[in-house]
Amino acid sequence: MRVRRLGAIAAAVVATTTMVTACGGNDAGGGDGGGKVQLALVAYSTPQAAFEDIIKAFQKTPEGKNITFTQSYGASGDQSRAVANGLKADIVEFSLETDITRLVKAGIVAEDWNSGPTEGILTKSVVVIGTRKGNPKGIKTWDDLVKPGVEVLTPNPFTSGAARWNLLAGYGAKSDKGADQAAGLAYIDALLKNVPVQDDSGRKALQTFAGGKGDALLTYENEAIFAQQNGQDLDYIVPDSTLLIENPVAVTKTSAHPKEAQAFLKFLYTKEAQTIFAQNGYRPVIDGVTGFDWPNPPQLFTIRDLGGWDKITADFFDPKTGKVAEIERKLGVATEK
Repeated sequence: MRVRRLGAIAAAVVATTTMVTACGGNDAGGGDGGGKVQLALVAYSTPQAAFEDIIKAFQKTPEGKNITFTQSYGASGDQSRAVANGLKADIVEFSLETDITRLVKAGIVAEDWNSGPTEGILTKSVVVIGTRKGNPKGIKTWDDLVKPGVEVLTPNPFTSGAARWNLLAGYGAKSDKGADQAAGLAYIDALLKNVPVQDDSGRKALQTFAGGKGDALLTYENEAIFAQQNGQDLDYIVPDSTLLIENPVAVTKTSAHPKEAQAFLKFLYTKEAQTIFAQNGYRPVIDGVTGFDWPNPPQLFTIRDLGGWDKITADFFDPKTGKVAEIERKLGVATEK
């Protein structure tokens, strides 16, 4: 277990903007007007600040100087479904691989989207336990989260990718990486009974915690770092046993500007862009990004250790038949959009 903290600063939170626009000059929106091209980036809620800085850096390059962007951020599952239902997107980045594969099945993303060196993964993180400054309730382990009287915040796993990572981290830790499914599911059941509210995204859960609700927050390591960077009195613990988070990215087949979209995708894997992600709390996926101290949990595991996303999604998160859906319904939580 490793405890991470920043010096005390006034409590505040930076609210997520669902739709923003980053421009680098006059925009014709479709390739007219002196070669200007506008790309639509659709992403999950947490990497907004990183992308805004990365877009500015990209626009200073020869490949990006005539490219502007629209940006949409929200709960990962909601964003993926919106693109499947017609929301324009040239580049998508989601919390979960399954939110990309939904678009593969819809004919929007190519089947070989994950054929590159990082297998389509753009950023990495780990699931951590956030606490109030000074950890007044002495929360240190997964077991502490299911004690009577401890309020834990985590979003709804049927809208939020972060929530699925969070629950599966606890599940894997308490089930010996899925070897004892009954023990893992019993843990999820006990944990969710201590969750007073389930927001629809990881960023909204962070805002609720910042507003004073809850004793602990399950979240991405990068979200905890974001919270500290933005003035929240929050400590966080990296459990000895936790889950490696891997966030995927892809260019859509339906993009009207595939050359420019691919150029941006390529830039996302440069040392410059990956350093910006690291500055925002994400673990880089390329070598050569230095100057950061990333804890190495001794019992770190991956989604593949739990059986992979296809199996986990079918067994746990099918909104009608999934084991987590059954637990949520007993608690009166919605599992279908």
